[in-house]
Amino acid sequence: MRLPQFVLPSGAVTPSPLQVVRAPPGLVWRALDGGQVVGTIRAHLMPDGRWHVGFEPCRDDAYEPLLDAVAGNTDSDLYMSVRESDPDALARFTAVGFEVSRRESFFRIPTDPAVTGLHQTEAPEGTIIISAIRADEEELRLLDDALRQDVPGVDGWKWDPGDFWIETFDSGGFNPDTYLVAADVASGDYVGLVRVWDTPGSPRLGLVGVVRGHRRRGLARVLLARAFRVLHEKGKAEVVAEADDTNTASVTLLTSLGARRADGIIELIRRRPGPGATPIR
Repeated sequence: MRLPQFVLPSGAVTPSPLQVVRAPPGLVWRALDGGQVVGTIRAHLMPDGRWHVGFEPCRDDAYEPLLDAVAGNTDSDLYMSVRESDPDALARFTAVGFEVSRRESFFRIPTDPAVTGLHQTEAPEGTIIISAIRADEEELRLLDDALRQDVPGVDGWKWDPGDFWIETFDSGGFNPDTYLVAADVASGDYVGLVRVWDTPGSPRLGLVGVVRGHRRRGLARVLLARAFRVLHEKGKAEVVAEADDTNTASVTLLTSLGARRADGIIELIRRRPGPGATPIR
């Protein structure tokens, strides 16, 4: 995804004995000890307005001053994720001010309709299904934004038009037969989609969703049935997916298809200093 550039103050920003400087023009900060780099942090502003950070190899005493530098420059809460199977990472980051925001599970879903029960591929009455390649790009982008508002951890998401095009059609994994859009025949409005990135190895289910007013008609299962059928016929036996542990509807849908839980991540939040800290969503 192409990320926007921001003008943020650079230079030393922490009273730590280590010197922390921002490496222009990117959103990268480095911790220096006598001119030697002992830690690096990168920050990304996501389309939902959340700042996510990631570390390159870092000395233990560099984590906190680097985080303070980013928080001071962005005046924002900071987010990052760790594997649930890595308790050392969880302990390391809670020690420097992070706390648990939410938990997400990874699933492996079979594509065989004999296992999933996804035999129905006809769209419900009054709807049609088309490939994303034939969809109106702006309407598809707005549908994507709308569906994400019901997904924990990405509510508030709003695509930049250029970023959406790159992420959809130019980032690899796009398959017009596994990225499908449902439209209401009477109004022409887009009302649902399934997006499966057809990547090497296990394809990834990026999103399946239906707008309110068109739910509980089996549309999501039809969309999945069509996309999974394509993959099954190509010999791809499984699709990977992730779902927030509190998203009961998504977890129930996936497990009803025979999905098995494979792993999980823990999203962490480090609140910005001061009384205006953003509550955990």
